[in-house]
Amino acid sequence: MKTFKSYSGIKIKVDSTQRRSMKDTTVNIPLSGDEKNGKELVNGCLWRIMLLFGVFIYGSYTVLVHLCEKDGKIPFSSSSMVLITEIMKIVISVTLFSIDSWKTGFQVPSFWFCIPFAVPAILYFINNNIAVHMQLQMDPTTYQVLSNLKIATTALLYRLIIKRPITSIQWISLGLLTVAGVFDSYGGFQAKGGKTAGEIHISIKGLFMIVLYCFISGLSGVYTEYILKQNSQSSLHLQNILLYSFGIVLNFGMWTIQASNHYEEKDSFSLFKGYSVYTWIIIITQAVNGLIMSAVMKHASNITRLFIISCAMLITTVLSILIFNLQLNIYFGCAFICVIIALALYHT
Repeated sequence: MKTFKSYSGIKIKVDSTQRRSMKDTTVNIPLSGDEKNGKELVNGCLWRIMLLFGVFIYGSYTVLVHLCEKDGKIPFSSSSMVLITEIMKIVISVTLFSIDSWKTGFQVPSFWFCIPFAVPAILYFINNNIAVHMQLQMDPTTYQVLSNLKIATTALLYRLIIKRPITSIQWISLGLLTVAGVFDSYGGFQAKGGKTAGEIHISIKGLFMIVLYCFISGLSGVYTEYILKQNSQSSLHLQNILLYSFGIVLNFGMWTIQASNHYEEKDSFSLFKGYSVYTWIIIITQAVNGLIMSAVMKHASNITRLFIISCAMLITTVLSILIFNLQLNIYFGCAFICVIIALALYHT
């Protein structure tokens, strides 16, 4: 038995058994109310900043693609751009996962754990390539307005796959989105010969592509959220690595095929052929946006993702007016109003 003197001058007797138990015991000091509130405030602010950043990135995408145009064509391979984006995303994810694994350890995932990530990878592969080429079929603002049809496809697929109920008010909002799509499409068809980013326009081919794009986007978003939350205990960084690995394989295959078809051209196998400063901005921002969206679907839902997409419409419109001198027409105005009302109803 030994005697220790405390700081207050009170003598405390502690035997050897007690000393060993004290040494082996980890004491967790609970945070005070102010500390908890401060931590929640910081996390909340970071989350909001991330969402706002996602809105700006999403809204600037179509404008940047139009800035890359040369003689009405996309000068680079879409699969090349998506491939570099996927590589950048996986590098970031591997780095973050390595930092986590250094502390917690790592267990190799099973084959059956990995396979489900191939499905959204294939869907994203199709959609990312469609998204680049359909910019030539419409102006940036029309693309962003009609992209809100994702809300309808996502809501319906949410109902079918995740069994999320749709209220009467939300059905009305989905109807308004459809009306908005009709207004904007009709206004685009009225622009005879309009092919520039500064004029509201859309082609029949573009309308077909945007409908297909919205359906695949809704399906990929809902399915991705489903598998991310089905394995909620797994690291998000590991899940991203699996998703992006499949994406790299698919896009590398597509790029190889496209390059082989133009082997007679100079630098046909140059991965960065036709790249500009705007192309690299797209790659960097889309890599960051992919990580943001995966975090949103893991920790929030596709409804939050749709909120980002909807708000991005305002960014695209403002940027198009400032950069391309976009001339709006009455049909676009009606579509814009319908979308705003639909969003207000849907998120009520």
